[in-house]
Amino acid sequence: MRKLLQGLGITALSVGVLAACGTEENTNENNAAGTNNTETNNTENANEEAEGEDLGTLVVGASNVPHAEILEFAAPLLEEEGVTLEIESFNDYVLPNEALAAGELDANYFQHIPYLETQIEEHGYDFVNAGGIHIEPIGLYSQEFDSIEELPEGAEIIMSSAIPDHGRILKMLEEKGLITLADGVGIEATIDDIEENPNNFEFSANVEAALLPTAYENGEGDAVLINSNYALDAGLNPLEDSIAIESSDSDNPYVNVIATNSGDEEDERVLKLIEVLRSEDVRDFILEEYENAVVPVTE
Repeated sequence: MRKLLQGLGITALSVGVLAACGTEENTNENNAAGTNNTETNNTENANEEAEGEDLGTLVVGASNVPHAEILEFAAPLLEEEGVTLEIESFNDYVLPNEALAAGELDANYFQHIPYLETQIEEHGYDFVNAGGIHIEPIGLYSQEFDSIEELPEGAEIIMSSAIPDHGRILKMLEEKGLITLADGVGIEATIDDIEENPNNFEFSANVEAALLPTAYENGEGDAVLINSNYALDAGLNPLEDSIAIESSDSDNPYVNVIATNSGDEEDERVLKLIEVLRSEDVRDFILEEYENAVVPVTE
């Protein structure tokens, strides 16, 4: 064999060198492959860990429509972010805040900013606005009249007993040319702030907001002002069935918010909830489902 190799000009040293090179190349290839496999496995494990992160359950109290419906749509999206959403439905404006203060809820979603601020002032709640989600324009409805121009002299207009809504309602009626308010009263206006009432409308403000659709269905008064969440829940379309509706411009202060106990607004579960509710998917759902009777906001 040695003579054969020598005849071919190959020495034993050359064979050793070739063998060593082959071994080194194979080793480098194997090491490189091992490194790549390790990096791939590490990346896959990191992704799996991120996708599998469990932030726990978030209990949110909400009005049936549209709040609970929006949350139901958002729940699968929130689950992808590691948060299991539990929804507690309410049909009034009192119990959701009582439940939040008692620690029965992690957050609630039913009230606009002026109402939240009034509740904090009146009851001493240690609540914060964790983020705005949408606006629900309030509407004026009538069984008998098809436009505000048709409302007769001395017409009775029924409105919510919730005082934080009075300024909102009266401002809308002023914008529609039905009344004139005292200068500078803003969103805190009350019936006593009406300076001009050329049609001598009578305002009844002794009906709970949740019962306004019933008052309308029973034909009480000549017109009824109904919050859009209760109108939708009663099968009314605020844009089609109302004879006048509030503007939903971006400067509307009546943004519906996620409220939490102070300090919980930085809870990662709450932050994820706000992020999902402001996502394009949820905004599209709101616009398609409620046809501008509910208007999403981005901040």
